[in-house]
Amino acid sequence: MMDQAEKLRKIVDNLKTMQKNKQVQAPAIEKKNAKVITVTSGKGGVGKTNISVNLGIALSELGLKVIILDADFGLANIDVLFGMIPKHTLVDVIHSEKNILEVLSDGPSNVKFISGGSGVEELIKLENSQLEKFLSNISLMDKIADVILIDTGAGLSDNVMNFVMSADEVLLVTTPEPTSITDAYALIKMISNRDKERLIKVIVNRAEDTNEANDLLNKLSIVSEKFLSLKLMPLGYVLQDEAVIKAVKTQNPFLISYPKSNASKQIREISKKLICNGNEGSNAEMKGIKGFMNRLVGFLNV
Repeated sequence: MMDQAEKLRKIVDNLKTMQKNKQVQAPAIEKKNAKVITVTSGKGGVGKTNISVNLGIALSELGLKVIILDADFGLANIDVLFGMIPKHTLVDVIHSEKNILEVLSDGPSNVKFISGGSGVEELIKLENSQLEKFLSNISLMDKIADVILIDTGAGLSDNVMNFVMSADEVLLVTTPEPTSITDAYALIKMISNRDKERLIKVIVNRAEDTNEANDLLNKLSIVSEKFLSLKLMPLGYVLQDEAVIKAVKTQNPFLISYPKSNASKQIREISKKLICNGNEGSNAEMKGIKGFMNRLVGFLNV
């Protein structure tokens, strides 16, 4: 029977072969709509945005078309990590001043990104006709992307939860720090209270070694299944790495600045698992960015 490592190698080899032949590049994402993944954390300072940026680049390296939406309205910093200043935000699309394709910025490795600005507050103000026009406009992202990563704000606020519950998948980033673990579990509990079937994938960041990372992943999984009847899907870990710190200082993703670093190798492994697992364990249908925004607006109006 094919083990996990062999399965991963086979998928990556197939992706590379099809990319060279300019055929369909992403067998794991065959549906018309993009897969919308919310990247979130129970608290700030865990490196969530750094994970989002480098994961997006790693997925792009595998042949996927990636867009990152910076939905951290308080401290938007995707552009900071990319070392770029975008001219427009999602607000320009909401007010029909720009087409969604006009406000997407080109990041490294063919990754595109957009800042949310004060988008949530603006969405609430729209009339039905304006909202429908916006949804039609933003749905163009489904035609040009395979994966859309939504980098949320940190914490347990209503805004964060609305983004989490609107996405096709949830990617939770935590660290071995006690406060981070506590807040991560609190977020898992809040998600479980709203949707027992929600698939939560977990990444441990800044662990000292593999034992610490795997121990945390196992404990979170056991506790969540025992007390919340919710099964987590561990995706992997990124250990402490000086290359990450240096890359942040130079405003260049570590996957590009230090492609052979341990952190780069680990984020690539995570990206492969993300593709390999697909929607395993989840019955959720990918409804794309239009479906995501529809659900988000529904939560906002409750």
